[in-house]
Amino acid sequence: MNIGLTGGIACGKSTVSQMLVQRGAMLVDADRIAREVVEPGSPVLTQIVERFGSEVLNPDGTLFRKKLGALVFGNPQALKDLENIMHPSIRALIRERMQQYEQSHPDKLVVVDIPLLYESGLQSMFEAVMVVYIPRSLQLQRLMDRDKLTEDQAEARLKAQMDIEQKKAKADIVIDNQGTLADTEKQVEAFLRGRRLL
Repeated sequence: MNIGLTGGIACGKSTVSQMLVQRGAMLVDADRIAREVVEPGSPVLTQIVERFGSEVLNPDGTLFRKKLGALVFGNPQALKDLENIMHPSIRALIRERMQQYEQSHPDKLVVVDIPLLYESGLQSMFEAVMVVYIPRSLQLQRLMDRDKLTEDQAEARLKAQMDIEQKKAKADIVIDNQGTLADTEKQVEAFLRGRRLL
């Protein structure tokens, strides 16, 4: 079985993915894959430089993420161009890793951690989607505390993603992460038991 794992920023998605891995799940991390596809010498990095210029490179030839982020932030066309360059390679590599795990570990749960799963329209890739949920007010507070942001800065980041209530409504499985770690672990274990994966 495979699931897509998502949630909002500061909802605790990484915590839940680690709980699943500790209980035997195989993890495909979309953020890690997004870093892999832009390694020096990759066709994706070449295309990014062709579109955005050599100032998006560090002196050692690696991607200067902050510079690229500044160029696309608040520029919908530039962001769309970047997504059109990166997404096909990221999706292909996610599918490849999922297939490798499903073939080598057919009895295991394959979890694909994708922060912007719904925003990228990737839900059809999975048998089910699990959303790690906390109410928006708590999400805002945790984000401010975690990243040392002002309320306005944290609000801007939350607005850049689909609202957590919308994600919760679309989810096949919801893990409510507003309680203790033990509460969250109980929900993860109940899910795995229900799918006969524990």
